[in-house]
Amino acid sequence: MSKILVTGGLGFIGSHTVVELQSEGYEVVIIDDLSNSSESVLDGITAITGKTPIFEKLDLKDKAGVEAFFKKHSDVEGVIHFAASKAVGESVKEPLLYYENNISTLVYILKELKKLPSAAFIFSSSCTVYGQADELPITENAPVKLAESPYGNTKQIGEEIIRDTCKVTPSLKAIALRYFNPVGAHESVEIGELPIGVPQNLVPFITQTAIGLREELSVFGDDYPTPDGTCIRDYIHVVDLAKAHVVALKRLLEGKNKENYETFNLGTGKGSSVLEVVQAFERVSGEKLKYKIVGRREGDIISAYADTNKANNELGWKTELTLDDAMRSAWNWEKKVRGK
Repeated sequence: MSKILVTGGLGFIGSHTVVELQSEGYEVVIIDDLSNSSESVLDGITAITGKTPIFEKLDLKDKAGVEAFFKKHSDVEGVIHFAASKAVGESVKEPLLYYENNISTLVYILKELKKLPSAAFIFSSSCTVYGQADELPITENAPVKLAESPYGNTKQIGEEIIRDTCKVTPSLKAIALRYFNPVGAHESVEIGELPIGVPQNLVPFITQTAIGLREELSVFGDDYPTPDGTCIRDYIHVVDLAKAHVVALKRLLEGKNKENYETFNLGTGKGSSVLEVVQAFERVSGEKLKYKIVGRREGDIISAYADTNKANNELGWKTELTLDDAMRSAWNWEKKVRGK
């Protein structure tokens, strides 16, 4: 089977995707700089799949290092590119850090892929490119809005760079996958979400609060124009999301793509409010969660959930796991991590 490079392959979505790739028989090589992950994740991947991926510790901002990697692994046929800084709040405070880390690294990889006779490229994009959409559910044809943060802008710029490169590089085929909100953990609880410091995302904050690591969960605003007043998002189980990457990669490797640059939304098609996520956690865990309503948070959009028809019909992929499944696996993972 093909050798596939997964950048950021020890991160949350990356590690779950490596598991699915190896389960399908692909040879996987991971690049990770360990800035937001741990080498111990390799043990979890090996425990699930029975196979240890090749691992190269490399900062992708090191252009010479990227060139040397592709000389060494000249048989790479596809790249799934996760490696990026991803905290919205931090990006507002440190815009140059985000532009350097998320844009220059993409450029260096694409420069190397241009040299290959053919290459498949999957880009980890985000529903943040849509901002507060004019219509729900959000289709791939929805206008890309002015970014709310430097992080969101790097995803928009990244997509533009890939599209422009594909226009003049017939040997390169690319898909940008626009995720909604990935949650949960592998059912084996060998791998899961492991945020460094205070979690930026809702679900790890919920599980860390329930286990006693955080005092209480702050719910930012209950006066939004939604049924219960809290923001609505489309929460997709990380295992379903990981499987979509394998399906998209196969589409490119088998030449089934309709254009050499395509975009797909990845979500469940269903929105859940913050309070509904809290209720799902309480339902599956049997724990009562301590939370309080506080003021709105700057930059939060009211509601976002995906129209999944394109991914369902074109990729032949759809989600199989529920929000309850995700919350149960996230809680089991949290308990394992904390030795409870």
